[in-house]
Amino acid sequence: MCGIAGYISTHTPDQTILKAMTDRIAHRGPDAEGFYVDEHVALGHRRLSIIDLNNGKQPMFNNDHQIVIVYNGEIYNYKELKAELLNDYSFANDSDTEVIIHGYEKWGHDVVDHLRGMFAFALWDKNKNELFMARDGWGIKPFYYYHTDETFMFASEIKAFLDHPEFKKEFNESILSAYLCFNSVPTTETFFKGVNRLEPGHYMIYKDGEITIHRYFKLEFDAQDQDIDSIINDIQEAMQDSVDHHQIADVEVGSFLSSGIDSSYLVSVAKPDKTYTVGYDDPRYDEIVYAKDLTEKLGIHNRSKMITKEEYIEAFPNIIYHMDEPLADPAAIALYFVAQIASEDVKVVMSGEGADEMFCGYNTYHEELDGSLYMKIPYPIRHAAAKIAGLFPEARGLNFIYRRGQKLEDYNIGLGRIFRDEEAYKLVNNKQQVRIKDIIRPFYEEYSDQPNLIKRQVIDFYFWLVRDFLHAVDRNTMMFGLEARTPFLDKKVYEVARHLPQSAKINAATTKPALRMAAQKSIPNEAYKKKKLGFPVPLREWIREDDLYEDIKKAFNSPVASRYFDVKRINKMLEDHRHHKKDTYKKVWTIYTFLVWYDQYFA
Repeated sequence: MCGIAGYISTHTPDQTILKAMTDRIAHRGPDAEGFYVDEHVALGHRRLSIIDLNNGKQPMFNNDHQIVIVYNGEIYNYKELKAELLNDYSFANDSDTEVIIHGYEKWGHDVVDHLRGMFAFALWDKNKNELFMARDGWGIKPFYYYHTDETFMFASEIKAFLDHPEFKKEFNESILSAYLCFNSVPTTETFFKGVNRLEPGHYMIYKDGEITIHRYFKLEFDAQDQDIDSIINDIQEAMQDSVDHHQIADVEVGSFLSSGIDSSYLVSVAKPDKTYTVGYDDPRYDEIVYAKDLTEKLGIHNRSKMITKEEYIEAFPNIIYHMDEPLADPAAIALYFVAQIASEDVKVVMSGEGADEMFCGYNTYHEELDGSLYMKIPYPIRHAAAKIAGLFPEARGLNFIYRRGQKLEDYNIGLGRIFRDEEAYKLVNNKQQVRIKDIIRPFYEEYSDQPNLIKRQVIDFYFWLVRDFLHAVDRNTMMFGLEARTPFLDKKVYEVARHLPQSAKINAATTKPALRMAAQKSIPNEAYKKKKLGFPVPLREWIREDDLYEDIKKAFNSPVASRYFDVKRINKMLEDHRHHKKDTYKKVWTIYTFLVWYDQYFA
């Protein structure tokens, strides 16, 4: 796992600039640095040594030095690919990086179709004067780029661009209301004007000053009738194979562990010697007891930490800086602390992200089984009622009427919506905003022939898993030079999950029933049926307490807040929550997170 950065310019590239860019993201690769600079391109690398510790340094070349690569990630099938490529190419080391190089020589841009793992890389082909860049299909590893008439630059993290003299730092205000709805940035645009992210499953070519982007992977579902015993067996085999491959390393591999099924299943299959958990004094938010019960039964170690409110608040600005963009998921901050304690022992951990999207673990999916009397009311009447409900402030009963009187694509943006569209739009001062429906519409159109359950999976995958959960895992682990691996996001597991019938994904009793039944055969306690907490945070209570309340109030009445928001409205949200009139803590935290982030980069 590493950090990469580089650029192409109409001026001769300067290694001093390149080193400054990579120094900015040195936390991603504290073990070594490397540079390649010629008259066309500058490629920089910060290395976290995981595989072939002595010989895997980058940038890395092919045999005649006409191809050079900088790469961030892990290719779990590199040994199989190497065996296939040995007939045609000689290898200088045992790294997965060299497999990508020779794979490119054999298959060209189609090399990405052969890779099983997580990756973001930039490969310079001297023969073509072409820069070939790609990001894995799951979006586990990040890749950003910035393009002007004179310069093209790329990096693992946006902050690397700050050290390039031709980077113009400007705030992109047009996606602010969209951020308020999603609690993360849902667009390929970022809050930095001109900086875009390469989307999962895409590769990009930069040649002669022009960018072309190609999509090579997308989620595809094809439900097949299977008996439940066969499904359970297929899940078990795929998970065992994935976990085995995700443990390939020349260093020790540990695991994060919450109290729920996903990480409990991984730990029960892998049985790593070391696991890591965080919790809080409030038992409603504490997972440590459950984690220790599992590890004791498995005979492995668990290291845990109780997070205090004071630690959480103190660490928050630094964490948000490392996120590059505002990410208001409270659990993202909890990940910082579990990554911190893990990094003191190991360089690699496994984590359970992706199981809920692959196997349907969210409670919102239950709406697709809703056979209530209300759903028997003719749609035109429900739709009229939904329009009326949408005029009122959010409340539990009204939210049900609002959702169940609309088509899925008219209201669903995924599992964790914070603000409704119009409420967010009214809250921001600048009305030139990218609209939510324009962001979501292409995904609903692409999967228009699929049932609603699959549409929900797709939206949750691209807008919550990729932009929230995986983003948080990458930044929080890389902050400490720690590599996170996600075995549920794997080709073999996906091939099983994408063929599941609806009955294996959701039923009236529970979410992801097939995965739970498979996990039950490996987990020695009852975590297989426990509702996941996922490192929750007692923010609802903390915001009402004087110290955090005063910090938020100060931010809400700052010049920055008045520049971008209706200050009267946001203060009312804070006071309503403080005095138990409304539970608005998620909305308050989303706004506050933005203000803290803005202070890091633009104040």
